[in-house]
Amino acid sequence: MKFRSIAVEGPIGVGKSSLVKLLAEKFNAYKVLEDLENPFLKAFYEDMQGAAFQVQLFFLLSRHRQLQELSQRDLFHQITLCDYIFPKDKIFAYLNLDDSELLIYDKLYAMLEKQLPKPDMVIYLQAETETLVQRIKGRNRDYESAISEAYINEVNKAYNYFFFHYSQTPLLVIDTTKIDFVHHEEHLDELVDQIRKMDRGVQYYQPLGSTA
Repeated sequence: MKFRSIAVEGPIGVGKSSLVKLLAEKFNAYKVLEDLENPFLKAFYEDMQGAAFQVQLFFLLSRHRQLQELSQRDLFHQITLCDYIFPKDKIFAYLNLDDSELLIYDKLYAMLEKQLPKPDMVIYLQAETETLVQRIKGRNRDYESAISEAYINEVNKAYNYFFFHYSQTPLLVIDTTKIDFVHHEEHLDELVDQIRKMDRGVQYYQPLGSTA
């Protein structure tokens, strides 16, 4: 396959990590899952003062460390699958931080980003906000219980805006609202075929086995 490094992205609850785990089995790939153990996350979702800046810097440095370690591995003979791209951090920063915090954040982000390699290809998973809300409730993570539907909708809109203008790598866009990669293997197999055929530019994909 022409792409050796693939990242899966999308808003909260869309199913990034689940898909990376499934694709890693199909491609015998090395998988990288984002470290979600952020000690400031619960305080952020409870809207505590100062928590947004703390949670953002923690994630920024954690993601940088993970991807920097990945770049030092010898992965020439193995595909890499990651459940995020580094620029996702900026999507959340611009949603959550005020202007004075962004002045500091932007300087740090610019310094860290240039040290990291980009993936060869990105898969962007989309879903309607209502679907995201249902999936978040279904996984029953304690720290996510305080997330409002309004915030999820803002995140969803921000992701759509970001990827509408995205051009750094080949991009495969998938609306997952009516697709279930976990319980319908035919959806997953068709996606694997699409990834193998993927070329430059932007492509939109919906497995034939999904319901219209």
